[in-house]
Formats: sequence, C-alpha cells, structure tokens
Amino acid sequence: MNFDNFNSFKKRNIENSESEQYSEEDIGFDNKHSNPIIPSGLISKINSINNRTTANRLYAGYSHKTWRTYENIDYQEVIKFINEVTRGKDNQNELFYSLHNIFTNKLNAAFSAFGLYHPQSNCINFKIIDKIGSTFTSRVLLNDTDNPVVKAFSTGTSLYETSSKFLNVHYLTESAVAIIPLCVINECIGVMMVGDNNYESTRDIYKLMANYLALFIQNKTLSAKVLMNTDTDALTGLYNHRKFQEILSSEIDKAKRTQTQTSIVIFDINNISQINKDFGAAKGDEIIKLVADKIKQGIRNNDSAARYGGDEIAIVLPETTSSEAKYLAEYLTYSLSCCLVDDVGPVKASVGIATYPNSTQDLEKLLILAEQAMYISKSKGYKNGMSTIVCSDDFDFWDDTALSSFASVIAKRHASIGINFDEELVNKFHSEEIINQGHLIEVVTSLAGAIDAKDEYTKGHSSAVSRYSEALARALNLPEKDVERIKLGALLHDIGKIGIPETVLKKPSRLTDDEWEIMKQHPVIGAEKVLMPNESLHDLIPIVKYHHEHWDGSGYPEKLKGEEIPLAARIVSVADAYHALISDRPYRKGMSNEKACEILRVGAGIQWDKDLVREFINISESLYTMI
Repeated sequence: MNFDNFNSFKKRNIENSESEQYSEEDIGFDNKHSNPIIPSGLISKINSINNRTTANRLYAGYSHKTWRTYENIDYQEVIKFINEVTRGKDNQNELFYSLHNIFTNKLNAAFSAFGLYHPQSNCINFKIIDKIGSTFTSRVLLNDTDNPVVKAFSTGTSLYETSSKFLNVHYLTESAVAIIPLCVINECIGVMMVGDNNYESTRDIYKLMANYLALFIQNKTLSAKVLMNTDTDALTGLYNHRKFQEILSSEIDKAKRTQTQTSIVIFDINNISQINKDFGAAKGDEIIKLVADKIKQGIRNNDSAARYGGDEIAIVLPETTSSEAKYLAEYLTYSLSCCLVDDVGPVKASVGIATYPNSTQDLEKLLILAEQAMYISKSKGYKNGMSTIVCSDDFDFWDDTALSSFASVIAKRHASIGINFDEELVNKFHSEEIINQGHLIEVVTSLAGAIDAKDEYTKGHSSAVSRYSEALARALNLPEKDVERIKLGALLHDIGKIGIPETVLKKPSRLTDDEWEIMKQHPVIGAEKVLMPNESLHDLIPIVKYHHEHWDGSGYPEKLKGEEIPLAARIVSVADAYHALISDRPYRKGMSNEKACEILRVGAGIQWDKDLVREFINISESLYTMI
C-alpha cells in the first residue's frame, strides 16, 4: 500500500508568536516524557499547538470546536461527523488521513497508524501520523511473534498496550496504544493503531472505523481486480481483445498526429485444436501460455501484446515500420522454434503483419489485412523449419489464396461490424490498375469466384456458365473478339448479386414473390454498380444487364423481346439456364443432361432463342461430361 501521498494532505496552522508564553502545567505535560535532544520549551509549544489544532480545510467539514481531554465527548456528534467526512471518499490515502483527523481532533488521540499486510515480504508496513501531521514509517515482521502488532494480526483480536515504545519511533508522543486488526470476511488484511489513553471509552468507535476501513480497502482491492480482469486475459496475463482494440485505436490516433507508422503483428499458434484433441486442453493452454511469455519477453516496453483469439496473440508496435515488425516476428518465431514441448515438439506459429498508414489508414481494415496475411502465412506453411512471415504488402489481393483468406477473415471476424466482403471486393476491383487483358481476365475470374463462394450451391457457377457460353459462341463461328467478350461477360453475369441480401440469396427453399422481386434487381446492380464505373468493362454491360430477358418479352429488367435482346446476352441466358438445371439446389437434385435439354426445347421460342437452344443441345453432351 502506498502512503507516499500522505504529506500532500497536510495543512498546518501554527501560530509563531514570540511573545506568547506556555507552561508545562497549563497543558498537562509531564517532564518524564520529554526528549533530551529537543528543548522542553519547544515540546511545550508543540503540545500546546496540538491541543489547538483547527480544522483541515482539505478534508472539509471539520468542526472548529477544540476538543480537550477534560471535555466530555459527544458520541452522537462524532458519528454524525464521521458520516460527513467519509462520504464519497474513493481514495485510500484520503480516507486514512480523514480518519486520523477524526481520531486526533474529535477523540483527542495522540497519533494514528495504518498498515496493510504484504504477502511477498511477510510484513506490515506502517505509516504513523502524529497530532500535528508529522509522519513516520515503521515495519513489523510477522516472524516477530512477541510484537503486539503480530499478535493482534495473527489472532484477529484487538489489543491494548500501555506504552508505544514497541513501535521504536523516536519523537512520537508517549501514550497507550490500541491495536485493532483490519478484518473482513474472516481474513485479516492489516492493522490500525491509535495512541489513546482513554481507549476504554472510545473503543467502540475505533472498532467501528476499523471495520469501515477494512471494508473500504477490500472493496477497492476487488474493484482493482475486476478492472484488471476486464483488461487482462486470465490464462496468459496479456491484454484481452477489448483492451487491445482500445490500445490500437489510441496508437493509430497518435500515429496520425505524429505522422509515424504503427504495425500490427498477429501470431496464430498452429495445430492447437489437434493438440487439445490428442493431449487435452491443459497441453494446449500450456503452449498458449508459453507463446505469450516468449512474446512478453521479446517486445519493447512501449509495445502491447494481447490475446486476440483462442490461439491468436496480437502485438501493437508503435513507431515501427513493416520491415522492423518483420524482423521482430522473425526473432520471436525463432525463439518459439527453440522451445520443445513434451509430446508436441517445437512450437510453431503463422504470422501476419499490417502497417499503418502503408497498408491502410482505416483501423478495421488494418486488422483485416493483418489477419489475412496471417491466414496466407498459414497456407504457405514452413520453410527450413521456420514459418513464412507475411506482410500485407507482400501478396497479390486477387491471388486465390489471398482472396480465400480475405473472405475467411470477413466471415469469421468482421461481419458483425459492418464490413461487407462483396463491397470490399468491388471497391478493390474499381481501384485495381488493369495492366493488360490477361490481368483483367485474372481479376474478373477471382471476383466472380469470390461471389460464387457466398453460396455453397452455386460454387463454380460463373466459371461454368463462361465455359458453356464460350463453347456456344464458338459453335456459332463468332469472331474471336466477340468470343472473348462473351466469355468475360458470362464470368460477370451474376456479379450484381453483391447487392442481394444473403437471407434471400441463401434461402434454402423457393423465394416468395417479394423475395423474387429483390432477386430480379441483380442484373441492374451488376451493370450499374460494378461495371459502369470501370470504363474498360462498358462493352460487357449488355451481357450482364440483359441475360435474364426472355424471347417473348416476359423477362427482366426491361422486358426486351426477340432480337432486341443482344446476341451475347441471349447466349449467356441459355448457358446460365442449362447450368442451373444440371446443378444441385437446396430444394432439388441436379437434372440429367437429357432432362435439362428437354426443358430447353420446351422453352425455345418462349424464354430462349430457339436457334441458340438447338445449337446448344448439339454440344451439351460434351459439356455435361466435363462436370
């Protein structure tokens, strides 16, 4: 317990008047207690001042009435006064000094002392305050069993000593001492002492205040533990996820002001679930704690580590570039690889890094990129016994592994905070600098595949429709330029589904009329929201927008009829319908090639161009066997 602030609460009201005379008889001073080092006249003056101590304004509400030994104590007034001065106290030191003033000013105590037990040193450290506010320190070791303080603490019983000499404090006014243990819930947490020759008449008040003080200290201790637990992970002793978010936000704000870089490193401990399964959760906890300890030992004082997830630990590195963060990560992963755990072997972790502002200036996206990098690191595995440390600047966003990792992060971590995977994809798509046609096809393929991945029943749908559309276009002997355009447009034909709620998109049963009206908006969304902002894709707009128009004019969105529908859109419409018919759906199994072709024949001239249906049926057998 820290008593260092006691002196900040002192306020002395000493009147220095050379002409004023004091006699030892006037104040009841006994020469036998005088200190030979200090002149007796000064002692007389100090004792006189003690009897004239006025209210301490820092603690408000003290009565200016002078209490002397020969006056009767009004206990009702004392209790009222105690209620006033202790109300609203939330600082331990303030409460200690308030109690001291009550004891000396209202109950005429000579001094008071407060001490709490320190388990590490097995002692009680006291701060002793005399009547004029001078402070002394004293330590009582609990192995000193003859000391009355130890007896009171050990037994939880109040004791009364006729002399204060056992305190070994020079210059402290000699008096009898009440030693009152501070007990709460059958546990002694310290001792309160009061120098009072009149203890028999004031005993109950002192015990009442000791009980109040013990409860106050216990409540403060419990509050501190609760606060610590809200910020700290119980297993690792690191910050928890909530505190990590607070620290990261603060460091990002600081980095903005100082124009510096801040990096995040996320460690994912490999194979924890398998280790828990094979050897029990205790072994998994042992490894997580080991990793946490190594990270705590390896980071700087201004770095902050937190348990980010079950088997993930994240570090915030202020004023740190990505290359510096990577160096630290390499050091930590090497340290971990040198740790051999019984039955498991060396500890391995996947590591992802993202840096503000290089990776992004948005806090949530920074976390996403760090996690994405960590997932990519996990997919790459180990090389030469060391994990592949991945920075967010190291990978191609449209790489299949990177895109899959990005989707995993969004789905598992951030769906609840408003970051939409599809929106992020489209924004990234619009900002992508297309180098050539091959690059465009690669990006579009990744984008379409990511959209298909939203629904397990339509995985691979866009790429399949693209293949079928290309095959039909070649069967019609269209120019190569048109074939490539149709192939690309077919890849993006359902891209507008990014704007369709997943409750509609993933509904396992047939859609209601209202839900179907929502679904019918996807061609326009795809054309206007995705393709229109990108000038290089404008020639694909007719394919995406009109692939659901019907030959008889009953389609959507504009009810075009016959050859009003662009040829490329009519080709994609047939290919789209065929793949939908042969694919499994939540409400039915996929059809055979013969059954699908029969439905196309029935709809020829009504929903689809009959010439295109005829050509498609001719090549359908070869397309069906490719599935």
